[in-house]
Amino acid sequence: MMKLIETILERTILLSRWLLAPLYLALIAVLILFTIKAVQEVVHLFEVILTVSETDLVLSVLALVDLVLVANLLVMVILSSYETFVSALDTAEGQEKPSWLGKIDAATIKIKLAVAIVAISSIHLLKAFMSTPHQETNPSLWSNQLFWLVVIHLTFVVSALVMAWIDRIAFAPHREHH
Repeated sequence: MMKLIETILERTILLSRWLLAPLYLALIAVLILFTIKAVQEVVHLFEVILTVSETDLVLSVLALVDLVLVANLLVMVILSSYETFVSALDTAEGQEKPSWLGKIDAATIKIKLAVAIVAISSIHLLKAFMSTPHQETNPSLWSNQLFWLVVIHLTFVVSALVMAWIDRIAFAPHREHH
Protein backbone atom coordinates (compact mmCIF):
# COMPACT_ATOMS: atom_id res chain seq x y z
CA MET A 1 0.00 0.00 0.00
CA MET A 2 2.81 2.45 0.88
CA LYS A 3 4.55 1.65 -2.40
CA LEU A 4 1.34 2.50 -4.30
CA ILE A 5 1.00 5.83 -2.45
CA GLU A 6 4.64 6.62 -3.13
CA THR A 7 4.25 5.82 -6.84
CA ILE A 8 1.13 8.00 -7.15
CA LEU A 9 2.84 10.84 -5.28
CA GLU A 10 5.96 10.66 -7.46
CA ARG A 11 3.94 10.55 -10.68
CA THR A 12 1.85 13.51 -9.53
CA ILE A 13 4.97 15.49 -8.68
CA LEU A 14 6.56 14.62 -12.02
CA LEU A 15 3.41 15.51 -13.97
CA SER A 16 3.08 18.82 -12.09
CA ARG A 17 5.79 20.27 -14.34
CA TRP A 18 3.13 20.48 -17.07
CA LEU A 19 1.43 23.20 -15.03
CA LEU A 20 4.19 25.44 -16.39
CA ALA A 21 2.92 25.05 -19.98
CA PRO A 22 0.04 27.55 -19.60
CA LEU A 23 2.53 30.08 -18.21
CA TYR A 24 4.69 29.69 -21.31
CA LEU A 25 1.58 30.11 -23.47
CA ALA A 26 0.84 33.34 -21.60
CA LEU A 27 4.37 34.56 -22.39
CA ILE A 28 3.78 33.70 -26.05
CA ALA A 29 0.60 35.82 -25.94
CA VAL A 30 2.65 38.70 -24.52
CA LEU A 31 5.17 38.20 -27.34
CA ILE A 32 2.29 38.62 -29.82
CA LEU A 33 1.31 41.86 -28.05
CA PHE A 34 4.90 43.11 -28.32
CA THR A 35 4.89 42.38 -32.06
CA ILE A 36 1.63 44.29 -32.51
CA LYS A 37 3.02 47.24 -30.53
CA ALA A 38 6.26 47.25 -32.59
CA VAL A 39 4.32 47.29 -35.87
CA GLN A 40 2.13 50.10 -34.49
CA GLU A 41 5.24 52.12 -33.57
CA VAL A 42 6.82 51.65 -37.01
CA VAL A 43 3.60 52.67 -38.78
CA HIS A 44 3.41 55.75 -36.54
CA LEU A 45 7.03 56.63 -37.36
CA PHE A 46 6.30 56.45 -41.09
CA GLU A 47 3.33 58.78 -40.57
CA VAL A 48 5.35 61.45 -38.74
CA ILE A 49 8.83 61.01 -40.25
CA LEU A 50 8.75 64.33 -42.09
CA THR A 51 7.84 66.32 -38.98
CA VAL A 52 9.54 64.44 -36.15
CA SER A 53 12.79 65.77 -34.68
CA GLU A 54 15.97 63.73 -34.82
CA THR A 55 15.91 63.31 -31.03
CA ASP A 56 12.33 62.02 -31.09
CA LEU A 57 13.25 59.63 -33.91
CA VAL A 58 16.18 58.27 -31.89
CA LEU A 59 13.95 57.93 -28.83
CA SER A 60 11.39 56.01 -30.90
CA VAL A 61 14.10 53.71 -32.25
CA LEU A 62 15.37 53.14 -28.71
CA ALA A 63 11.83 52.22 -27.67
CA LEU A 64 11.74 49.65 -30.50
CA VAL A 65 15.14 48.27 -29.49
CA ASP A 66 13.80 48.01 -25.96
CA LEU A 67 10.81 46.01 -27.23
CA VAL A 68 13.12 43.71 -29.20
CA LEU A 69 15.34 43.07 -26.17
CA VAL A 70 12.36 42.14 -24.03
CA ALA A 71 10.93 39.99 -26.87
CA ASN A 72 14.28 38.18 -27.21
CA LEU A 73 14.27 37.63 -23.48
CA LEU A 74 10.76 36.18 -23.66
CA VAL A 75 11.76 33.75 -26.42
CA MET A 76 14.83 32.66 -24.48
CA VAL A 77 12.83 32.12 -21.29
CA ILE A 78 10.00 30.30 -23.06
CA LEU A 79 12.19 27.92 -25.06
CA SER A 80 14.94 27.20 -22.57
CA SER A 81 12.64 26.98 -19.55
CA TYR A 82 10.24 24.66 -21.34
CA GLU A 83 13.09 22.39 -22.39
CA THR A 84 14.78 22.56 -18.98
CA PHE A 85 11.73 22.10 -16.76
CA VAL A 86 8.96 20.48 -18.82
CA SER A 87 10.02 18.42 -21.83
CA ALA A 88 12.59 18.22 -24.60
CA LEU A 89 11.51 20.05 -27.73
CA ASP A 90 11.03 17.62 -30.59
CA THR A 91 11.63 19.30 -33.92
CA ALA A 92 10.32 17.92 -37.19
CA GLU A 93 12.70 16.88 -39.94
CA GLY A 94 14.23 20.01 -41.46
CA GLN A 95 12.80 22.30 -38.78
CA GLU A 96 15.33 24.69 -37.29
CA LYS A 97 16.21 24.55 -33.63
CA PRO A 98 18.25 27.38 -32.09
CA SER A 99 21.84 26.26 -31.59
CA TRP A 100 21.85 27.49 -27.98
CA LEU A 101 18.82 25.42 -27.01
CA GLY A 102 19.68 22.56 -24.71
CA LYS A 103 22.93 24.22 -23.68
CA ILE A 104 21.42 26.73 -21.28
CA ASP A 105 20.85 25.79 -17.66
CA ALA A 106 18.81 27.69 -15.07
CA ALA A 107 21.86 29.63 -13.82
CA THR A 108 22.71 30.77 -17.34
CA ILE A 109 19.10 31.88 -17.89
CA LYS A 110 19.36 34.03 -14.75
CA ILE A 111 22.57 35.66 -15.97
CA LYS A 112 21.15 36.31 -19.44
CA LEU A 113 18.07 37.78 -17.78
CA ALA A 114 20.25 40.06 -15.65
CA VAL A 115 22.26 41.18 -18.70
CA ALA A 116 19.04 41.89 -20.62
CA ILE A 117 17.73 43.93 -17.67
CA VAL A 118 20.97 45.95 -17.68
CA ALA A 119 20.60 46.57 -21.43
CA ILE A 120 16.97 47.62 -21.03
CA SER A 121 17.88 49.85 -18.10
CA SER A 122 20.66 51.41 -20.21
CA ILE A 123 18.18 52.25 -22.93
CA HIS A 124 15.75 53.79 -20.44
CA LEU A 125 18.56 55.81 -18.87
CA LEU A 126 19.71 57.03 -22.29
CA LYS A 127 16.12 57.96 -23.17
CA ALA A 128 15.83 59.90 -19.90
CA PHE A 129 19.05 61.81 -20.64
CA MET A 130 18.02 62.53 -24.23
CA SER A 131 14.56 63.74 -23.28
CA THR A 132 15.81 66.14 -20.61
CA PRO A 133 13.90 69.40 -21.12
CA HIS A 134 16.06 72.36 -22.09
CA GLN A 135 14.33 74.79 -19.75
CA GLU A 136 13.13 72.73 -16.85
CA THR A 137 10.90 74.58 -14.39
CA ASN A 138 12.30 72.54 -11.50
CA PRO A 139 15.88 71.48 -12.33
CA SER A 140 16.55 69.96 -8.90
CA LEU A 141 13.58 67.59 -9.27
CA TRP A 142 14.79 66.46 -12.70
CA SER A 143 18.38 65.96 -11.51
CA ASN A 144 17.05 64.03 -8.51
CA GLN A 145 15.07 61.74 -10.83
CA LEU A 146 18.12 61.22 -13.05
CA PHE A 147 20.23 60.49 -9.96
CA TRP A 148 17.84 57.71 -8.91
CA LEU A 149 17.69 56.31 -12.44
CA VAL A 150 21.49 56.07 -12.44
CA VAL A 151 21.49 54.47 -8.97
CA ILE A 152 18.93 51.87 -10.07
CA HIS A 153 20.87 51.19 -13.27
CA LEU A 154 24.13 50.75 -11.36
CA THR A 155 22.34 48.40 -8.97
CA PHE A 156 21.31 46.27 -11.96
CA VAL A 157 24.88 46.34 -13.31
CA VAL A 158 26.42 45.31 -9.98
CA SER A 159 23.79 42.59 -9.50
CA ALA A 160 24.49 41.15 -12.96
CA LEU A 161 28.24 41.20 -12.33
CA VAL A 162 27.86 39.50 -8.95
CA MET A 163 25.56 36.85 -10.41
CA ALA A 164 28.03 36.16 -13.23
CA TRP A 165 30.91 36.00 -10.76
CA ILE A 166 29.04 33.59 -8.47
CA ASP A 167 28.07 31.47 -11.47
CA ARG A 168 31.68 31.33 -12.60
CA ILE A 169 32.92 30.29 -9.16
CA ALA A 170 30.15 27.78 -8.49
CA PHE A 171 29.47 26.22 -11.88
CA ALA A 172 32.48 26.75 -14.17
CA PRO A 173 34.38 23.66 -12.89
CA HIS A 174 31.23 21.55 -13.31
CA ARG A 175 30.66 22.79 -16.88
CA GLU A 176 34.27 22.09 -17.89
CA HIS A 177 33.91 18.41 -16.97
CA HIS A 178 30.76 17.86 -19.03
